Amino acid sequence: MKAPPPGAGGPGDGLRAVSVSREAGGRLLLDGVSVAPAPGTTLGLLGPNGSGKTTLLRVMAGVLAPGAGTVSLDGRTLAETGRRDVARRVAVVEQQADTQVDLTVRDVVRLGRIPHRRVWSAPGPEDETAVREALERTALTDHAARSWRTLSGGERQRVHIARALAQRPCELLLDEPTNHLDIQHQLELLSLVAALPVTAVVALHDLNLAAMFCDRITVLKEGRVVAGGTPSEVITEELIAEVYRVRAVVTPDGPDGRPSVRFLPG
Repeated sequence: MKAPPPGAGGPGDGLRAVSVSREAGGRLLLDGVSVAPAPGTTLGLLGPNGSGKTTLLRVMAGVLAPGAGTVSLDGRTLAETGRRDVARRVAVVEQQADTQVDLTVRDVVRLGRIPHRRVWSAPGPEDETAVREALERTALTDHAARSWRTLSGGERQRVHIARALAQRPCELLLDEPTNHLDIQHQLELLSLVAALPVTAVVALHDLNLAAMFCDRITVLKEGRVVAGGTPSEVITEELIAEVYRVRAVVTPDGPDGRPSVRFLPG
């Protein structure tokens, strides 16, 4: 194995991005961004639209290559790890995903097993066990035979989570998973993610949800990291004014003393 790049981490360090930059159309989307979620924790990515959250997740998933810097899994770059092994380790849940094919819920969840199967091979017992467990964990067992097209937005998001879990990943990347969901489904989905035995990196807009469910938070602005730490350390009135350009009152009256944000008009 090649020696890992400086700062890239080592065995057991999980997924890390070190000094990652990415440019597109002459615009710098990411500028020296580093994130290193501790294994088994939930890291929230915050920042206004255009701050680089989605680009960072796509780079960490290996969908986009960094223009500079490295992304590594246990000390090996994604290129050294190999696309198939990355797909087995890292699962991605995008903002919205659809299909033109009329699949059942079970069929969609089975897609998560593709990285573990040989080309054109039928699902084996291990695949079916992984699918069944993913359906159970997301409370979708009773919906397994339903058509994807008949599901609500919240149910579809749960199916995407189940598909990702069927991969049996170590790392789970989620891009605005609560978009277009009502409050009940937002809370249910993030409670599920926070309880999973995986390392999760979640891009969010809602500061209160991030404070409730994330162990640590990284804040991006114009492609750069401007803050990082625990929710109590990061979510402050000063940061909200600087990054979001709005006034807010932050009080430590959330669950377990976590910060709670109330926005002010004007």
